[in-house]
Amino acid sequence: MTQATGASPETGAGKKRLLMMTGAVVLFAACGFASTYLGFWSPAALLEQARRDKSQDALGDVVFLGLPRIEHSLPGSGGRNVVLSVSIETGAEHAAGIEQLTPRLLDAFNAFVAGIDPAAYDKRGVLEIVRAELMTRARQILGEEAVKGLLITEFLIR
Repeated sequence: MTQATGASPETGAGKKRLLMMTGAVVLFAACGFASTYLGFWSPAALLEQARRDKSQDALGDVVFLGLPRIEHSLPGSGGRNVVLSVSIETGAEHAAGIEQLTPRLLDAFNAFVAGIDPAAYDKRGVLEIVRAELMTRARQILGEEAVKGLLITEFLIR
């Protein structure tokens, strides 16, 4: 019969090299495990430090600008009032522009709060809806990059 031609079996030097590489990988893995187990270093601590540094860089120039309190009486509700205080989270470079446009923000926020049906205040989740709508209106007036967040610091229905 014909003899199959294929790859020749590995030589002794090739097997020795493969064995040494495998041994080195196992040795490095064992050293890494031992150093972590003994507490010399922790991968989780390294990742946490990187996350902490990144968040401090992102929050380095955050400014919270409080807007004047908004008060509205609810129509047909027997004298109930809505009181709302809002702070806008922004960067330091946008603070002056936001202070300049505060009257426009207050007008938009007042128009929204006045347009809410009084029965909606008794429903569940109204605060999240109000926050989302105020955030949308603030971003329309000030721009996407100027408004990082919107905080409702006071929300009373009395």
